[in-house]
Amino acid sequence: MITQKYIDQLSKEILGCAIDVHKEFGPGMLEKTYEKALLMLLSEKGLKVQSQLEVPVVFRGTVIDNAYRLDLLVEDLIIVELKAVENLLPVYEAQLLTYLKLAKKPKGILINFYSTNIFYNGQKTYVTEEYSKLPKE
Repeated sequence: MITQKYIDQLSKEILGCAIDVHKEFGPGMLEKTYEKALLMLLSEKGLKVQSQLEVPVVFRGTVIDNAYRLDLLVEDLIIVELKAVENLLPVYEAQLLTYLKLAKKPKGILINFYSTNIFYNGQKTYVTEEYSKLPKE
């Protein structure tokens, strides 16, 4: 059974892997490089990870192809949006929140590899109504 506790533990694993990638590369690489390295580490942990997954958008009954692509989807539960930018702008948060809404996922993590410290100032985590519907334990 999927619980809030399980999703929170999964989030910690994801952030741990992101920190490992950041320790090795530091800031300054291209986003795609961080994505591939993080994908590799998460897969090595035995986690199911999909990358560059298309999120369908339906407008008046018609699917709009190639509208959105999320960076990573871990265990079909957590969307991970990666950035390598000097400052996280509100538009990046809106992007992740849009992905969460469209994909109906319980949690999302926005990670900025350009930061000096992923844990303290390089990530933001969001939960949705889907998360609140899950049992705590």
